[in-house]
Amino acid sequence: MDTYKINIAGLDRELPLCAVNENLKIAALVIFNDVELTVASAAALLEKMPEFDVIVTPEAKSIPLAYEMARQSGKPYFVARKGVKLYMSDPARVDVKSITTDKVQTLFLDSGEGEQLRGKRVAVVDDVISTGESLKAMAMLVGRFDGNIVAQAAILAEGDAAKRDDIIFLEKLPLFFN
Repeated sequence: MDTYKINIAGLDRELPLCAVNENLKIAALVIFNDVELTVASAAALLEKMPEFDVIVTPEAKSIPLAYEMARQSGKPYFVARKGVKLYMSDPARVDVKSITTDKVQTLFLDSGEGEQLRGKRVAVVDDVISTGESLKAMAMLVGRFDGNIVAQAAILAEGDAAKRDDIIFLEKLPLFFN
């Protein structure tokens, strides 16, 4: 398998290249089993972050990162879920189409958790920002509860996202065209 070598938060990694379609490959960052990278990335992102009160992340590979950032900062975090759970009360919902999924997904945030965002400085955290669609969906969810997004952060910014000046990220990640 082809890989892409990258240094993130002082750690060298080889990311597998995965075909999105016949013309495009992306380097896959999967932090689920990489505790060392998760801890180092959380610390490096926190150094770049403005003051915030709470972290919100989509239910995906970014959960370990959001947890670790919450642990290191002492701030709470909430997960926008991909499905309604039995414990949720009147959840807010928003649809999102990401580069790494083959269909539209729906994200849900419990109204009780959402109320804890009201008037708070919110940091939206993801593992990789590419098209920005997940960020838009998260902004819609946070906005439903009048949260104030003060930061949008990820470990990597992929493709054109690396040119954005409204996101915080550690490293640029190219797209690989055939």
